[in-house]
Parts: sequence; structure tokens; C-alpha cells
Amino acid sequence: MASLVQTAMQAPLAPDAGDIARPFFLHPLALAESASIGAGTRVWAFAHVMAGAEVGSDCNLGEHAFIESGACIGSRVTVKNGVSVWAGVHVEDDAFLGPHCVFTNDPNPRAYIRKGAAALVETHVRQGATIGAGAVIVCGHEIGRCAFVGAGAVVIRDVPDFALVVGNPARQIGWMCLCAEKLPAAPGLAPGARCQCAACGSEFEFCGCRMTVVCNRSGLLPVMYPSEPPIPF
Repeated sequence: MASLVQTAMQAPLAPDAGDIARPFFLHPLALAESASIGAGTRVWAFAHVMAGAEVGSDCNLGEHAFIESGACIGSRVTVKNGVSVWAGVHVEDDAFLGPHCVFTNDPNPRAYIRKGAAALVETHVRQGATIGAGAVIVCGHEIGRCAFVGAGAVVIRDVPDFALVVGNPARQIGWMCLCAEKLPAAPGLAPGARCQCAACGSEFEFCGCRMTVVCNRSGLLPVMYPSEPPIPF
């Protein structure tokens, strides 16, 4: 006899009569309690979106993803399998959260000390950022626009826009283009220094403590809004 899981996995993906008004896809084995999930988003098996969580449009929430009340996810965000996004974590549009990457929201937790929402520490993942598989993001930090956190890295400080960081603790080893290719530039650039992506031809300039786009030839992320400049890595 087929198990309940096997039966549900074989069920058709088309919405049933009770789902006509739902603008997003919900797998039969997923749980979506939030009233704020955008159109076109896909919530896969064993994922759980709690009431009070916000998820934008055209997102993909993989199996065993958990979105807690108070978490905020923008549009076109990919949340791969096994990722928990806790209260106070803010993920902007077009970000990628790799399999089993880890967020926190309490820098000094104790099981026997109960803390309210006001005591939690926020984390911000800016537009277009990538967090690799198994990376750990210690709360209270910012992952800059289109920054790239390598697999398994442990981030304990802010990551500048377009920075590539790896290791434990994470350290910057370069810069990444909008097209996800490494830029031909070392981490310690002088203010005003420029570089060009060999893959797509986009041009960048180092201003202050962060990289900025001078000319976007990638055809990707045509609209990018500024974030507060993070602390130099």
C-alpha cells in the first residue's frame, strides 16, 4: 500500500477547487499560514510559512524551508532546501539562499532565557546577493547587493556590495559581477579604481568602501537601489 507521502508526491500539481483564489502554488505536503505570499511563488513539500511572515512574488521555497513569523522575503528569491529564515531576517529581491545556509537572530541564546521580539537582532540580505550552501550568517550583519558568500563560510561582519567572501571567519578574496563571474580586481582597491567583467563587459568603480556599477552590460538586475554602505571588510 502506498504511503501518505508517496500518494501526495504523485498528486497532480494543478490547483484543486479550493485553491482557485490562491495566487501561488502550495504543495499538498507544505504548510502556508501566512496571508502575505505573492503571486507565482512556489512552496514545495514540507516547507512551512508561518502566519506573519512576508513572501513576495515569484519566489521558490524548497523542501523543508521554514519562514518564521516576522521574517520578510522579497520577490524572485530562491530559498533552497533546508533553509530557515527567522524573525528579523530581511531578504531583498532576487537573492539566492543556498541549501542549508543558516541564519540566526539571537547573538547570545539560552534555552532558559525567554526573549521578546524587541530583543532579536536583525540581518539584511540585499538585492541580488548569493549565500552559498551551508554558510552561516551571524545575526546583526548585512550582506550587500550582489555580494557572494561562498559555501560553508561563517560571516561575522558586514559584507560589501559585490564582495566575494569565503572561509571561517569569512574573509574577502575578490569581487563578483552581476553575471556571477569573478571580477579581475583584488579586494583592496584604491578609491576611483575601475574594472571590467571579462564575461559580460559590465564596468565597475570602487567608491569609498564599496563597488558600484558604472555600466551594466549583463542585462541582469536593471533596477538596483542603494543600500547603506557597510563597514569595510
